[in-house]
Amino acid sequence: MQAQRPTAKYASLAAPVGGWNARDAVANMAPLDAVKMDNVWPTTSDVMLRKGYIEWATGLGSAVETLMAYQSTTGEKLFGISASGVYDVTSQGAVGAAVVSGLTNARFQYVNVSNAGGSYLIAVNGEDAPLLYDGTTWSNTAITGFTQSRAIQINLFKNRVWLIEKDTLKAWYLGVDAISGAASALNFQSVATRGGYLMAMATWTIDAGEGVDDYAAFITSEGEVIVYQGTDPTTAATWALKGVWQLGSPIGRRCFIKFGGDLLLICLDGVQPMSKTLQSSRVSPKQAITDKIQGAMSEAASLYSANFGWQLDFCPNNSRIMLNVPVGNNVQEQFAMNTITGSWARFTGIAANCWEQYDNVSFFGGAGTVYKFWEGYNDDGASIVGDVLQAFNTFGSPGNMKRWTMAQLFLNATGSPSVAASINVDYDITLLPVSINFAPIVFGVWDTGLWDTAIWGGTLSTYRPYVGLTGLGKAAAMRLAMESSELEIHWQATNFVYETGGFL
Repeated sequence: MQAQRPTAKYASLAAPVGGWNARDAVANMAPLDAVKMDNVWPTTSDVMLRKGYIEWATGLGSAVETLMAYQSTTGEKLFGISASGVYDVTSQGAVGAAVVSGLTNARFQYVNVSNAGGSYLIAVNGEDAPLLYDGTTWSNTAITGFTQSRAIQINLFKNRVWLIEKDTLKAWYLGVDAISGAASALNFQSVATRGGYLMAMATWTIDAGEGVDDYAAFITSEGEVIVYQGTDPTTAATWALKGVWQLGSPIGRRCFIKFGGDLLLICLDGVQPMSKTLQSSRVSPKQAITDKIQGAMSEAASLYSANFGWQLDFCPNNSRIMLNVPVGNNVQEQFAMNTITGSWARFTGIAANCWEQYDNVSFFGGAGTVYKFWEGYNDDGASIVGDVLQAFNTFGSPGNMKRWTMAQLFLNATGSPSVAASINVDYDITLLPVSINFAPIVFGVWDTGLWDTAIWGGTLSTYRPYVGLTGLGKAAAMRLAMESSELEIHWQATNFVYETGGFL
């Protein structure tokens, strides 16, 4: 058969707004998915280099392992907890003296409670007496009926404070609207058939056909979810078992988060939404919101489930859910999902021990410092490097050999962006080191920089750089790396120039 003469062709492909795919085979991904998507964010219309973080509160001494937001009708406060104690980190800057000291550990769970007496924050860690904050003063609660320092998790349900006793199947509850006093026990030994201990309790809001109601969900270390409906556990007339379901074992004490009326649970088999998982006829991995990155999720759960720091953070302002994955000591990464599109990305370089929402902004605790996230375009002064490998594409002719020669990138940025582009061919996902010609720009500071001399940050402009490509194969994937410490960078699309040959 006579070989075909090479023919130059032109093809356009949108940026991978479908996000990170760590589930499907590399030869079977949607064109707008990505094999790798690090430190970039799939928006609804393009892919942008993620924003960074700034130093918020310093001087907490050691690793900040808990952040707590106090909320009342008169104001809000943010507190950070390290081994040195509890610190007020509401304001930016160096913290003062610890407001509480002498703690056994810094890993607390907490709730906000309001009654006729005021608004309170109650926090427990399984070793110290529960902390109580009334908006002005810190003290310890006075709960009787069991050793209150053994309370390791806390929840508010139907105007009652519930406490999980460490390493047992017992949950203790106070009187209606009470923040102290005698506690009564609910023992799950006869209900939790797989044994273990209670890991957490959560309030689950659903519509079961008779209107919206709150259900009490108790989660055991073995993955059993025990659900009750009612108000008063002392009488069968107002307290009833609705069911027991089996999920994967939960990961960490902070294994759930409220997401609207739903609950998201961090399990060994992914992040599961209760509304789908417990109301379906069977548990399916496809129900997990992490389904599209299940390969990465399974690997992380297998390797790091015993590490402290697993937690979900939901930021409605940015339509973002993040799963904090503690890879090692002071080494964490985040699996981040766009709640509008369901697209995922991975963030690196953010050493976060814990997360909290305060004033509709994400804050995280690091090594003696609290940081404010999604602020600016650098990581506390360090540049951010994004790296994307888009899904492989045969450009409509899977049997033909192709030689890629050039690409045109369509970028929006607030200045000339620093990027590097290349291609991988024939499903080879080897990622060679890339070199980005990055030259940081020092922008002018208002009231300091000189007009007509200082460089001022601009609005988004369109850039259409051409890049040379070298690749021979039947399928290709665009590799794009970008770096910035001051620019906002968006990737819109790519135009490819290539030659086609015969069937080889």
